[in-house]
Amino acid sequence: MSKRFARWVPRMFAPDQKLTRLETSTLLAHFQADPASFFWRSVTQDETWGQHFEPQSKNQSKHWKNHGSPPPPKINQVAPVGKVMALMFWGTEGILVIDYLQRSQAINGAYCASALRQFKEVIKEIWTGKLRAGMLLLQDNAPVHMSQEAVPEAASCGFELLPHAP
Repeated sequence: MSKRFARWVPRMFAPDQKLTRLETSTLLAHFQADPASFFWRSVTQDETWGQHFEPQSKNQSKHWKNHGSPPPPKINQVAPVGKVMALMFWGTEGILVIDYLQRSQAINGAYCASALRQFKEVIKEIWTGKLRAGMLLLQDNAPVHMSQEAVPEAASCGFELLPHAP
């Protein structure tokens, strides 16, 4: 007999979670059907927090000095004014849309649905071919993305929601 160490695994999945991961692997079938089109049609949506800064302009940092004296030091560290929530859509072309939430606004299903409508209008102006080809939208499993308002809105906008593993 010998002593064996247990192997570390990041997470033990339940049977239904394993089944969901298996269903998510259908993305490979999408990719194999047309690899170039898959990446071109794919768009990812996510939210992130960012620091809001109000830096000094060049004119604001001017000081009167004598000709022989050294210039005043300019310290780049500016205290953040606050945090800002940004909702972003990006694809192979880079960032397509950034929407900053107002300070008192909460991200919920209704807001997510309106953001999808806004995104569709922007895509209509810039890339009409993407809408005709059928856009593939990848979101995480956040409750606001899977809400009763957001999922039907994504379908009505013509986006095919890609499954996301838990």
